Amino acid sequence: MLCNLCPRRCNAERNEYIGNGYCGMPLYPVVAKYMLHFGEEPSISGEKGSGTVFFSSCSLNCVFCQNEEISHRRKGKKITPTRLAEIFKELEDMGAHNINLVNPTHFVWAIKEALKIYRPKIPLVYNSSGYDNSDVIGENIFDIYLMDLKYVSSEKSLKYSGAADYFENAGKAIKTAYSLTGKPQFDEKGIMQKGLIVRHLVLPLSTKEAIKVVDWFSENTPDAVLSIMSQYVPLAKAENYPEINRKITNREYEKVLNCVMNKNLENVYIQERNSATTELIPDF
Repeated sequence: MLCNLCPRRCNAERNEYIGNGYCGMPLYPVVAKYMLHFGEEPSISGEKGSGTVFFSSCSLNCVFCQNEEISHRRKGKKITPTRLAEIFKELEDMGAHNINLVNPTHFVWAIKEALKIYRPKIPLVYNSSGYDNSDVIGENIFDIYLMDLKYVSSEKSLKYSGAADYFENAGKAIKTAYSLTGKPQFDEKGIMQKGLIVRHLVLPLSTKEAIKVVDWFSENTPDAVLSIMSQYVPLAKAENYPEINRKITNREYEKVLNCVMNKNLENVYIQERNSATTELIPDF
């Protein structure tokens, strides 16, 4: 297969066992961990946990990545689509509210193969960096889209994630997901069954960028769920970038929250400031 699944469009040859291109991954999935995860938004984790599958590697190269052990160093185990389908069933049997696919962009082919074998009876969550091809998103395989909108500025996205075209692609992909899901749907316990959640992690010295994200959200996907996150901790290569080699301040976060409040959005999650800790990062 000549792979163009992500916006890098490497056209690199990937087969079941050998990977080329930006992600360096084979077509068969490489999984770092699967578990009941309680660190997502309340409508995703709920009381029973989100049945989360963490895939290895990434189509971005964020210098501050909180999962750099698997995204940069590519820790994980190669499995077959058949085994991935079995994992879906195991997590479902454990009582998970949903199947949560973290960083699935470069493994969409394998995910589709696994779903041919077993399609869970619970919602399927596409949990991505936002750096996705809108035509891949548009295949309408998933029930819930949990997508980052990291930047609007191409200067910042190039500097911190190696992708000057991040917003161009993320904006299209998120709008496509929004058109597929419409207003979010929840069950009687408040667990999302269908919908879009747009996440933004506030970075140091980036309140203007965060406000641009909030403005874009309110203009383009106002009926979706906005999740503003304060959990930034300088990890991975952040020490090489002095301006982001610290946590955000209360003042920075309050500026962003004031903007959010002025938009009168219906569905917003606001993360507590004490979330800025490595305790939220799974042990891979």
